[in-house]
Amino acid sequence: MKKLINDPATVVRDMLEGVVALSPATVLLTDENVVIRSGLLDPEKRMVAVLSGGGSGHEPAHAGYVGAGMLTVAVAGDVFTSPSTDAILAGIRAAAGPAGALVIVKNYTGDRLNFGLAAELARAEGIPVEIVVVADDVALKDTVPDDRRRGIAGTVLVHKLAGAAAEQGLPLQEVARIAREAAGKLSSMGISLGSCTLPAVGRPGFVLGDAEIEVGLGIHGEQGVRRMSIASADELVNLVLETIEADGRLKSGDRVALLVNGLGSTPPMELAVVARSAVARLEAKGVVVERAWAGTFLSALDMPGFSLSVMHVDEAMVNLIDAPTDAGAWPRGGAVNRNRVLPSAGVKKSVTAEIRITAAGERLRSAAERVARALIAAEPILTQLDSVTGDGDLGTSMVRGAEAILALPGESFADVSGGLMAMANAMRKAIGGSSGPFYATGLMRASRHLAGIEKPTAPQMAEAFVAAVLAVSELGGAKPGDRTMIDALHPAAETFRDKLAGGASADVAWRSASAAGIAGAEATTSMKPRLGRASYLGERAIGHPDAGAVAVSIWLEAIGND
Repeated sequence: MKKLINDPATVVRDMLEGVVALSPATVLLTDENVVIRSGLLDPEKRMVAVLSGGGSGHEPAHAGYVGAGMLTVAVAGDVFTSPSTDAILAGIRAAAGPAGALVIVKNYTGDRLNFGLAAELARAEGIPVEIVVVADDVALKDTVPDDRRRGIAGTVLVHKLAGAAAEQGLPLQEVARIAREAAGKLSSMGISLGSCTLPAVGRPGFVLGDAEIEVGLGIHGEQGVRRMSIASADELVNLVLETIEADGRLKSGDRVALLVNGLGSTPPMELAVVARSAVARLEAKGVVVERAWAGTFLSALDMPGFSLSVMHVDEAMVNLIDAPTDAGAWPRGGAVNRNRVLPSAGVKKSVTAEIRITAAGERLRSAAERVARALIAAEPILTQLDSVTGDGDLGTSMVRGAEAILALPGESFADVSGGLMAMANAMRKAIGGSSGPFYATGLMRASRHLAGIEKPTAPQMAEAFVAAVLAVSELGGAKPGDRTMIDALHPAAETFRDKLAGGASADVAWRSASAAGIAGAEATTSMKPRLGRASYLGERAIGHPDAGAVAVSIWLEAIGND
């Protein structure tokens, strides 16, 4: 497993030095892996210090939450290993004054032992210390007593409330009370799509099948309480929230804060999908989501997956959540949008007389269906080709366009011009990226070329084809030889027109045009790309045909297969 590290033995220190280098509000102790808020007042004037920490590998926790209004100190152990008692004590000594220190601990044996002993040693030195233990993992509700549940991502919310309370100058007992109340109102649960890899080990902690996931796991690469088959994001969110409900912690009328947490390698796109589902599910139950965030807040190295944390809140807690902080990893904001949909300004449809479908329009509809079905069947090969030299989305893009064409009502093909325009609009709406605009532009140009012609002749169709290819070339700037779809389109259109001009029948001319397009697509194999994403590869793209040109060759052949 490849990792961007220097040495597993120094990875924690290297990481902390990087975090501090990018956060002017923090400093790093010289002899311990302890990050401290910079610019602290003289000890006698200091407010309550808020400390937390644990094993590394949970970034941005915990060092990312050091700053005014959140943590005063973050203590980092080795990867997935509790920090030493001495490191924790060094953090307490460096940050706490007579006002004392609040220590927030996730409910793991090593953390409880080392943070607990450090607190005792600090008290023996005359430093007031309170400990709050977070045990928010509801996945263990049927496995262990409540006080033995793990502390996972919801701990970050406790950091925020405690830090805001301390920043207001509240005494230690009150800051501790607020933190304990927050921890007691907190429920979390995680789902993993795969394992993570420790830098010193170099291999995953467990192996899942392609269709398997782990449900109810902690944050140290361990397996969950059970394994199940992969399901949709909506179904997985429902599973987590149903578990929280079954624990008696969620009902209609509750006010909550929601944390959608990525476990390390979950893309923002997927976290947004999870957030959408979680907010909708809670609102449908009558729960008021006062604040919500989606991102990676407390990870398990590079684990793919997510956790949901739901914390019951009142107005005072919301105010503490909203209080300012300069901790770099805290996302700010969190207000939930209550008006999320704006109706589109649609085009008003006029009432028209019954539409008569021409014979030419019917032939176009039949050809369009053949094209669509051929492109759907070709999705695997188009995806594979585009993955080599592009971004791999051409196959699915062509499928979306094909399905949009198949969904067009029959009256869309009343005549050839109208049918081409209907296909242009369908492709434009169904396909993003570059393919949609290219095909829509070409079809629109051909439609305008044939406007008002009920029975277009083969030469007129050929001229419309040439005009369409010219429109695509003008839009993208491509010319023959640039290794694009033009290398298949241009010879096909020119051949069709020239063969007809030479006296060939429409069928013979089209077979020649199709052969020319196929040859043009094959010729791109030896071309160096000059446009598009393939151009970034330069000569590395040589040896593979252009996927867009191959797609053209597929539908050219499909048109002739009547």
